[in-house]
Amino acid sequence: MLTLTSRLGVMNRLGRAMADPTRSRILLTLLEGPAYPAGLADSLALTRQNVSNHLACLRDCGIVVAEPRGRQNRYEIADPHLSAALENLVSVTLAVDESAECLDPACSVPGCCEASA
Repeated sequence: MLTLTSRLGVMNRLGRAMADPTRSRILLTLLEGPAYPAGLADSLALTRQNVSNHLACLRDCGIVVAEPRGRQNRYEIADPHLSAALENLVSVTLAVDESAECLDPACSVPGCCEASA
């Protein structure tokens, strides 16, 4: 059974993973199925080094696992329950007030603060 402390740790790991737009894009791609870093880099127009760094973070958070395939690693979401939870999360429609000013002047999330800039 998870204690409150370990539940908080789980929430913190998920929050850290999803707080970065690149990691979120990688997770959304992995929800479609397992992938190799080179394929992720190509499909997301990122460098392989950038993808590898983000995959390491997601792996360290326990959200993805690497499965060795020859000389390469194939990445996938660590658990089917987590995949289902992420699918449910992204299917939620959030009400957003597009006229509200962005509270973070350093925000770099595409589409988030552009209207108020």
